[in-house]
Amino acid sequence: MDIRKELEKRILVIDGAMGTMIQRYKLKEEDYRGERFKNWPSDLKGNNDLLCITQPNIITEIHKQYLDAGADILETNTFSSTSIAMADYKMQELAYELNVAAAQCARKAIEASGKQAWVAGSIGPLNKTLSLSPDVNNPGFRSVTFDEVATAYYEQVKGLVDGGVDLLLIETIFDTLNAKAAIFAIKKYFRDTKKEILPLMISGTITDASGRTLSGQTLEAFYDSVIHAHPLSIGLNCALGAKEMRPHIEELSKISACYISAYPNAGLPNAMGEYDEQPEDTAHFIEDWAKEGWVNIVGGCCGTTPDHIKHIADEVKNLQPRALPIIETEFSH
Repeated sequence: MDIRKELEKRILVIDGAMGTMIQRYKLKEEDYRGERFKNWPSDLKGNNDLLCITQPNIITEIHKQYLDAGADILETNTFSSTSIAMADYKMQELAYELNVAAAQCARKAIEASGKQAWVAGSIGPLNKTLSLSPDVNNPGFRSVTFDEVATAYYEQVKGLVDGGVDLLLIETIFDTLNAKAAIFAIKKYFRDTKKEILPLMISGTITDASGRTLSGQTLEAFYDSVIHAHPLSIGLNCALGAKEMRPHIEELSKISACYISAYPNAGLPNAMGEYDEQPEDTAHFIEDWAKEGWVNIVGGCCGTTPDHIKHIADEVKNLQPRALPIIETEFSH
């Protein structure tokens, strides 16, 4: 099933939050460790990606709940599955295996459901940034190099592709230079392996009311910095609820030559860091965007559940997707 053909016909639905769902299982340290990592030297609770290896049935079950709710695209549970991010748990060596396992969890859920859906390999933003110094007294300092970031992403891409994903999704981008390293790694991987190139989705994060990414780019600058990768879609996720994201999605829909994705949080977090926005509220905001003709792929990020996704899927199923604009190019003679 060609996702491009499907996007011409309808608005596709991407799943909701993985972390929010994992929290519902109230897992303890020993659940994260499983048998294999029983004697691991560092604490593993909170390493949600590790559950693809130690508790694959839970991850597959969560994917299945999103499929049943109406999701067309499942994101792998690999937001931190790079050697750089896994260093926090001294698990750098597991990066490749984590990505393979995560892709297989999502595939299994689709096979069990008998539905047609796509698996998007989730490539997260890392816990280190190329654009900003972690040392306030030394603005030129970087804790990581572009080549190190690209190498880590290359390994992640290899694991995701070997595990059987259909799409690659660079998401929650707050530093475009990190994203460029991911794009570079993806292009290099497909060049090296001569495998069929998978469609690429790119999703940035506007962190506050200024309408900029954390590394200081406006939305248009962010778009201009990544469109050379010829992505299937460009969009926004995380940081904002749908209400706050609305003007940015409107702006993106006016400038983007490719499909638009949007998966906001369930509103803004409360004082306890929890999300209170009800599924029908999130869905109404997104329905409004769809009626305006701004979106092609919609879903949820932090705080959203299968219930949110079901409401979103129900609201957009009879609405027309955003048509790709005709971009005029000037040819010089």
